[in-house]
Amino acid sequence: MGVPAFFRWLSRKYPSIIVNCVEEKPKECNGVKIPVDASKPNPNDVEFDNLYLDMNGIIHPCTHPEDKPAPKNEDEMMVAIFEYIDRLFNIVRPRRLLYMAIDGVAPRAKMNQQRSRRFRASKEGMEAAVEKQRVREEILAKGGFLPPEEIKERFDSNCITPGTEFMDNLAKCLRYYIADRLNNDPGWKNLTVILSDASAPGEGEHKIMDYIRRQRAQPNHDPNTHHCLCGADADLIMLGLATHEPNFTIIREEFKPNKPKPCGLCNQFGHEVKDCEGLPREKKGKHDELADSLPCAEGEFIFLRLNVLREYLERELTMASLPFTFDVERSIDDWVFMCFFVGNDFLPHLPSLEIREGAIDRLVNIYKNVVHKTGGYLTESGYVNLQRVQMIMLAVGEVEDSIFKKRKDDED
Repeated sequence: MGVPAFFRWLSRKYPSIIVNCVEEKPKECNGVKIPVDASKPNPNDVEFDNLYLDMNGIIHPCTHPEDKPAPKNEDEMMVAIFEYIDRLFNIVRPRRLLYMAIDGVAPRAKMNQQRSRRFRASKEGMEAAVEKQRVREEILAKGGFLPPEEIKERFDSNCITPGTEFMDNLAKCLRYYIADRLNNDPGWKNLTVILSDASAPGEGEHKIMDYIRRQRAQPNHDPNTHHCLCGADADLIMLGLATHEPNFTIIREEFKPNKPKPCGLCNQFGHEVKDCEGLPREKKGKHDELADSLPCAEGEFIFLRLNVLREYLERELTMASLPFTFDVERSIDDWVFMCFFVGNDFLPHLPSLEIREGAIDRLVNIYKNVVHKTGGYLTESGYVNLQRVQMIMLAVGEVEDSIFKKRKDDED
């Protein structure tokens, strides 16, 4: 599922589900940094019980960020990951559980997808390095100005995969980090911390969901537990709805398209490597005192409140004079299932169904029109009723011609 397209559609259709996070920053007194006290009440006026971190969504932007210079070595990468986790912890302030899940060995379908993606990433990385060197030589030959080239090994993001030395080092560093925070940070007091590293099989988000489902099955489970899951993947919204937990929130960095990236040669903003002219950097401030400050601010975090989304969906999916009893949980399951047809990580979307063309709204309208014929829900406890799905697909087939015709007219 295209993350930007789905998220943009969701935020426009249901704007109340998105809330900006209030984030307290560490203060400085006489040159000493005073950390945020996470044991105090949450400034976002909500107390969360459990925080789940899909760690791969943290590891990638910290090891090879797109909008700021990359860390110089592995130590700096680890510090960046710790600082990112601290930021999230200080915003959410969980009171019972912190669950960190790193992607383990993936299922076969995901492995095939990763393999093609990684070969391509490695090839593109090598080509970019060659192009960068060519442009550098051209600029210097013309007498242009470039900062001295840092001799550092290009970080290969392919090492963020189970079984590598990097992932083993990361797991050790995270264990040290957890032990340090449990002993020294008052906000971590009485907190249960679980680290599922790359040696445990399964993707991070699925390990988290499996844990939540197992907790729901326990006889002493508190149904009012407030869950908060960190991740930018659109599939997390579906997984969160599928848990049927009444209090579920997703925290993610606010999506800002076309964020500026520094040039890989001169580290200045406003152009790419191929357009670099080797101009000297302009002075920042009267005495160049702002030289080391980055023009881009830290990303802001937002909350996606799935309990509000559930209310929206309940209103939208409620139908009059049904031939069966209306059940909001089962209708949400059907909505999640229908969203598979607009594509996700493993399923290509149907050619006639594009999110930006209102495909999900179209599917919901078809679902509501056909429901009197189907006589029941499409799914039950994870199993799909194929005869009922066939009726939905036949109805989609009837409108396909008009969709393709409109698309052609728009192109012309």
